[in-house]
Amino acid sequence: MMHRHLGAHETMEIHEVLTWSINAINQFQLYRPYIKDGQLRSILDHQTAFMVQEYNNIVGLLANRGMEQGRGYMDPARQNFTPMYGLHNPSNESPNSSVRGLDDREIASSMLGAHKSSATYRMHATLECADPQLRRTMMQAANSCAEQAYEVFQYMNARGYYQVPTLQNQTMQALMDIYQPHAMNGTYNPLSAMGTSPFRQ
Repeated sequence: MMHRHLGAHETMEIHEVLTWSINAINQFQLYRPYIKDGQLRSILDHQTAFMVQEYNNIVGLLANRGMEQGRGYMDPARQNFTPMYGLHNPSNESPNSSVRGLDDREIASSMLGAHKSSATYRMHATLECADPQLRRTMMQAANSCAEQAYEVFQYMNARGYYQVPTLQNQTMQALMDIYQPHAMNGTYNPLSAMGTSPFRQ
């Protein structure tokens, strides 16, 4: 089997991405029997199928099997979503003493964490890829993880499982107001103002 010619860094990064993908797929399959809510089960099933397809696509790309770049993840039930902000009687949390104690909130939270971590791995791999097609594939894969994470967040937020703390309005406004637009004009050149370009040796 002929494989793509890759650099050392991108080879090791893709190795990490694929290992993480296998772990996430296995993890999701372990969660499925413990899910009680039908909507969460549907989200998990759809995401797992996508993750398997994406994994196969990357493996095929590495093996030079001429596979086209796959499509990014799309939430099948995507709709207008307005997140709920603020804390409203948040529940206490602590580790379970047994896997039998897993509930839907904890499973969704673990799914969310898996997607967040995977997005980080894949974007890091993107920055190490020299091969243009592999770089585009990794970038899209990172974005797909972000989309899957947001789908799980929407589920959790709507049920009060993931509450978004806020700052007092005065504090938030004061923090945001310290950033002001930079006024540029046609004669100002920041490099010439410094006397020399930092990009020249």
